[in-house]
Amino acid sequence: MLCLRQVCLFTLRHYQARTLSSDLLLRQINSCTHEDEVFSLVGRNKARLSEKHVGIALNMLWQLQKNRPLLLRTSDYIRNHSQFLTLCILAENKVEHMEDEAIVDTLYSILRLNVEDHDSLAEVLVTEAWKRLERLSLPALSKFALCLYKQRRHCSPVTGKVAHIVNMKLDSIQDIRILSVLMISISDVISQSFRDRLLQKAEQLMEDKHEVHFNYAKRILQFLQNIKLRYHPLLEKCNEIFLRSASHLDIHSISLIFGLYEQLGFDNAEFRLVAKQLLSETIDDCYDPETFAKLFSTLGPMAGSKVRERLLVTAACMAEEFSGRQVLVILKTMQKMKCRNSPLLKKMACVLHKHLDSYHVLQLVKLTQYLVVLHFHNLELFAKLKMLLFGFLKSSVIPADTAAIIRVLAMLPSFQVEEIIINKVAAVLPQCRLQHLNSIATALVKWNHYDQLHWQNNSELCAKLLRKLNDCGFQRLQKANNLNLLLEELTHVNGEWFEEVLSEETVAVCQHLIDQITWANVLQLSFFLIKTNHRCTSLLDRIASVAVENIHKIHPFEICFILHLFSALNYDPPANQEFFESCIQHLTSNLSCFETHHLVLLGHVLAVAGYFPPVLIKKIFNISFLSKLDSQLKVLSDTLKQRVHSHLMKLNRAVCLECPEFYIPWFHERYCQRVFRNSSSRVNPLRQHVHRVLTEILGGSNYARISVLTPYYYEIDFECILDENKKPLSYMAQNIPLADVEGVYLRHDIKDDGRKALPPGAQRIALEFLDSKAFSKDSRHLKGEPAVKKRHLEMLGYRVIQIPHFEWNSMVLSTKGEQVEYLKKHLYGTQ
Repeated sequence: MLCLRQVCLFTLRHYQARTLSSDLLLRQINSCTHEDEVFSLVGRNKARLSEKHVGIALNMLWQLQKNRPLLLRTSDYIRNHSQFLTLCILAENKVEHMEDEAIVDTLYSILRLNVEDHDSLAEVLVTEAWKRLERLSLPALSKFALCLYKQRRHCSPVTGKVAHIVNMKLDSIQDIRILSVLMISISDVISQSFRDRLLQKAEQLMEDKHEVHFNYAKRILQFLQNIKLRYHPLLEKCNEIFLRSASHLDIHSISLIFGLYEQLGFDNAEFRLVAKQLLSETIDDCYDPETFAKLFSTLGPMAGSKVRERLLVTAACMAEEFSGRQVLVILKTMQKMKCRNSPLLKKMACVLHKHLDSYHVLQLVKLTQYLVVLHFHNLELFAKLKMLLFGFLKSSVIPADTAAIIRVLAMLPSFQVEEIIINKVAAVLPQCRLQHLNSIATALVKWNHYDQLHWQNNSELCAKLLRKLNDCGFQRLQKANNLNLLLEELTHVNGEWFEEVLSEETVAVCQHLIDQITWANVLQLSFFLIKTNHRCTSLLDRIASVAVENIHKIHPFEICFILHLFSALNYDPPANQEFFESCIQHLTSNLSCFETHHLVLLGHVLAVAGYFPPVLIKKIFNISFLSKLDSQLKVLSDTLKQRVHSHLMKLNRAVCLECPEFYIPWFHERYCQRVFRNSSSRVNPLRQHVHRVLTEILGGSNYARISVLTPYYYEIDFECILDENKKPLSYMAQNIPLADVEGVYLRHDIKDDGRKALPPGAQRIALEFLDSKAFSKDSRHLKGEPAVKKRHLEMLGYRVIQIPHFEWNSMVLSTKGEQVEYLKKHLYGTQ
């Protein structure tokens, strides 16, 4: 018994000594301030290292790196250190004894230290964590899911298991940080219903905006980008968080946010203004190429002339230091800026030569597109691009890549098409989606038109290939049985080939799938119908009924685009009043969802349809609103800026003419004068011919005017005056004030003054020639804008005669005599 007691006391003393020693070692590891201190402790205590020591040591190595700036991190040094290999071997041997949290922490640490995804330790840790998945806490599960995502195990069985656990425990998750990480990590393995539950949960947790860190909002954006969904409620919440956290955003965060916004098709002028201010203050602090490339790509498109020039000069000075990816970023931004700065382009060309061989196929495609659009001329560079693209084309087995290569080859100057390209096209056609077929068709037509097919019977071969291409397009449409998938594919399709060959068939397929139209896809369908200019009444009626039934499920911003469809096509659905009133009520109750320029676009859409909600009109025509609009327009693209200016003018005109009770002044006189002075000549041969016929009918050139500007700056093709007996009045005899402004006759009289200047009973006649753009596709139904113009001209005292192109160009009016009789009938009401 005494011997046994001595053995137990010895064992206890040994255990206590080891525990005290171990605790000391843990404290020493935790107090390290440099990786060499960690490695020194590991080297001196190899035999005593437990699984806990190993896990904490690996974690400490990452924490030390994490606290340093990115450029000062030494991950390579750590991974190549002999004691790091010792730690990895020990961790691999002791993994089964590690605690659940320690396994996940160890995996996370070694991945952040850039250990290869399929390193043996990483594989062992993933396997062990998989076994314990069910009992991991939510924070640990979130961290493990992020590790899987970093290892690109996006669709692996273990990721599917994580998604299943998240689905079961979703209601218990109350931390947006944990949820945002899980959402990104499982985004590739979730169903649509599970996706919707995740979105609703994220909305719920982001309600308390003051506690949401901007990094979590960035993850939500990343999730939306992963699932390719522009979900406005979450986008707006994220944007609010970024605005509140603006002082904490650096160049890298702003660049990432702008990139995600671009991919999601979302923009916010207020965030642009804040970002512009922040980035402008950091120009002098950007010394490394990576940071500057991000600054250039985000600030460049919205910079003023002085800042823009600084950016271009700095980019040229730094050109030699840019990596291949950074060169692409600079050129892409120059394309956005429509900047053809010759010195910078030449510098980029010099740098490109050393990077060309490192680009993958889609990078080469983008590069070629940027250079062509920027009108860059360098025969040597283009020759190398052609060679590389041609090589990729020969080995390409992916239809999307093949179509992309063919699309940019067709953009290259003087490209000689070899027969092998045609053979490659013929082989890939049956596998192509609609947008790929469209790209290939565009290239073939261009090559054939410019005689770039150099072999015998080239035109015959090209025609045969185009017929096959058309057949593939029809077959793909005929197989379509899911409207959502079809609309997703149609999003990327545009161009003459689709419009001429497949447009009508596509509308017919959408009609066949009409029962699949829901509140979730009416926006995409509306986009398609606007793009193709189709006035398909059955589809329009279905869109209207679905919108009314689900008005509170559809975001106000989407309602605006749906209304745009009906307004642009000038179509009234069966329950027209209910449809517009429901939409307008929903919109006016949620005006805070709209940016200033979007409210202007909304006001114009409603005005074309004949609606002027007082709350919207009074909000827009307000000094503070217009001042805010001016400031935000400075950071928008030139195209959008011009569109907003034009729509504000048209809305101002419509309100002045149709709603005088609002007492809104006309304040676009100078804007309209500037637009017309800068526009090109509007007198084309057809107008000149019609003018000659008209002057012959009326009795001389002093009885008719061509290209007349009315009050409020409507331009009409022809104007004449008939007295009460329908006899033409001479402008010179009546001394009616007109000024010839660069070939355009401008009436100085406004509103009622014009009518007072005419003799009693006389009437101004406006003759308008309507080309195909004034009508819906394959229809004689007038679109919204021409209909509004007619309505407004009548308010200005005109009798409006509209001459449709399909009547004037018909066989019935093939002779001048028939044209004279046609105009007489409309002018005088006689045969």
